[in-house]
Amino acid sequence: MNYHIIPVTAFAQNCSVIWCPETGEAALVDPGGDAQKIKHEIAALGLTVKQILLTHGHLDHVGAAAELAEHYDVPIVGPHKADKFWLDGLPQQSQMFGFDECAPLTPDRWLQEGEVVHVGNTVLEVLLCPGHTPGHIVFFERKARLLVSGDVIFSGGVGRSDFPQGSHQDLIASILNKLLPLGDDVTFIAGHGPMSTLGRERISNPFLQ
Repeated sequence: MNYHIIPVTAFAQNCSVIWCPETGEAALVDPGGDAQKIKHEIAALGLTVKQILLTHGHLDHVGAAAELAEHYDVPIVGPHKADKFWLDGLPQQSQMFGFDECAPLTPDRWLQEGEVVHVGNTVLEVLLCPGHTPGHIVFFERKARLLVSGDVIFSGGVGRSDFPQGSHQDLIASILNKLLPLGDDVTFIAGHGPMSTLGRERISNPFLQ
């Protein structure tokens, strides 16, 4: 599996393009905004977008999803249905954060723990990791040892849990019980900031000590 990171929005959110090198089929993960920038980079990479994947329902991760789904004529997949209230409230999120108006969004498919998503010949495992939001999911490619972690864990930090239905206890439990057991050698693309490894965070992340 190959990947390319496109920072978008004023929050420098990492929209990820992941694709199967054998087929050239790609998925956009968390296209939070700047749709034109994303379209340009996809064209430059010469990829065929087949789906849009969402880790959770916050505006800076989903803001361009509807426009890009229409542009590429592809489905929106994820997050878990527990984040429905966040997607229903996108207009209010837009006002709160000063973004352009964003209509409520209903994905074509909700995802649950244990499901898989196919991107060409690449298989992404779905793990439910609540805490930042109740329906937050992550995508794990076991063969490549690559995790797309959204806003669960960052290099040197963890996601905020002071949002409605957030829980710091659940967040830390998600990291300790779901993510760290995947292995120290797993590299992750966080929703914001640089990439890191689970091993590095297990040892040095101050929130996990």
